[in-house]
Amino acid sequence: MKNILKVSICAFLMAFITPLKMNAQAANVTQTVKIKTSAECDMCKSRIEKEVRAMKGVKSADLDLTTKILTVEYNPKKISPENIRTAISNIGYDADDVKANNRSQKELPKCCHPPKN
Repeated sequence: MKNILKVSICAFLMAFITPLKMNAQAANVTQTVKIKTSAECDMCKSRIEKEVRAMKGVKSADLDLTTKILTVEYNPKKISPENIRTAISNIGYDADDVKANNRSQKELPKCCHPPKN
């Protein structure tokens, strides 16, 4: 009788613990997006990384100034690449095909403005 009770309790616990564990693992899923920016200098790098890292759902943000590519690791359930691109535009930088917000770009230090062609 005790063995049947122990087996029943174990089966009951397993039935509830396994789905909870699977849901916790699914919640930790992250994706990576690479975004081409118009960053020019270390100040740009610092500004972009700081703003993007502060966004809810962003796990990490690293800008390579040589390629001007920002690599962002994010939780797709909390934020989208479109939201990230819009945020970058709103601080004054191009983000792929999303052009920099003109007003924000004008407020950037001179060294952060892209060269005129």
